Amino acid sequence: MRLFNTVTIQTPESVELEFTLAGIGSRALALIIDYFLIGAAQFLVLGLYLSLNRGQIASPEDMTTLGLWVLAITVLAFAAIYGGYFIGFETSWQGQTPGKRFVKIRVIKDNGKPEGVFQATLRSLMRPVDDILFIGYLCILLGPKEKRIGDWLAGTLVIQSERPAVATPLNIPESSQTIAKELVNQSSIGNLLPDDFAVLREYLQRRATLTRESRQALSVKLASQVREIIELEKLPQTQMPAEPFLEAVYWAYQEQFSDRRKAH
Repeated sequence: MRLFNTVTIQTPESVELEFTLAGIGSRALALIIDYFLIGAAQFLVLGLYLSLNRGQIASPEDMTTLGLWVLAITVLAFAAIYGGYFIGFETSWQGQTPGKRFVKIRVIKDNGKPEGVFQATLRSLMRPVDDILFIGYLCILLGPKEKRIGDWLAGTLVIQSERPAVATPLNIPESSQTIAKELVNQSSIGNLLPDDFAVLREYLQRRATLTRESRQALSVKLASQVREIIELEKLPQTQMPAEPFLEAVYWAYQEQFSDRRKAH
């Protein structure tokens, strides 16, 4: 019996990825943190508004045209902070806000790709509706994919951002490890997103179960897409086979990620 629900997504490369859904507890804690930060920012705006109007407004009749403009700007600032907070962070932080990052969850599209501006905007616009009478929480509790109304409209999922360690380690040949060192200097390995790396890892783990034709076609397709993502103009070796290249990218990404963790 699993403590968290999971969802399986099949990528265009015919590789199945399994994600663990965030769960209502993690999402609630993330939202509390986010609302606290939003409230703090709005409190500062309110304090600025009151300081500008201190002693100038005794009654509604005393409100000048300038005062009305200041009030309107303050109201707009409140709305911009509320909506812009989620849209800005989720777009620039790959589906995470400070609250989501703290509890290690994030938003992705239904196809496993990172959330975009359109999806983040829809989710933000529908958030007040989801919060009314806890409608969103009821949808999360009762739905098989734990989606609130904003998730259904935007076509998104909220998942745990940290994947469990792979039980079966991959044995990368020394020749591919050598090529990996060259790739680090010649390409932008950091462009690979966790989902891209997951697809690469899944292929390397399951390639032995594929037919020869499927394996060759899939490896060439993946290599082409990975090469474009990491902005590699020239292969380390002329007419380099697809699988050693994918192994090298896998190793280079692993080493780079390991170095980052040691630095922190």
